[in-house]
Amino acid sequence: MAIDYGNFKRSLKNLETQHDNLLHRTSAYPLFVQEGMAESVIQRFETCYDALWKVLRRHLVEALGIVEAPTSPVQIFRVADENRLLAAGVDQWRRYVQARIDTTHDYDGEKAANAIALMPEFIVDAVDLYSAMTGEPWE
Repeated sequence: MAIDYGNFKRSLKNLETQHDNLLHRTSAYPLFVQEGMAESVIQRFETCYDALWKVLRRHLVEALGIVEAPTSPVQIFRVADENRLLAAGVDQWRRYVQARIDTTHDYDGEKAANAIALMPEFIVDAVDLYSAMTGEPWE
């Protein structure tokens, strides 16, 4: 049975789109709309991150044959790095893990700003991971 990367791909495309909207279209909107767009970026990051680590685990098990694949994101990223799937390295992915933890139910203030600041890097690294797992170029 083939691994379905579709949910990860869709969530990453949605994150890319909303992050682009936040960067390039917010100045024309009132502050409350800008805040809503920022919250949307964080929510899309959370959705993408969750889809990503779950399909990554499945990839480790089904495509790479790692029978004893871990079940926590931190350990999954460690194993993925050991198998040369993470171009940015495991330390960078630990930053994304922490951003995901920090944004749980907290979209205001410094934690949200830190997560949004990580989005350009996260998107690039997630695209690289998608291509590494699927062998497909990002469209």
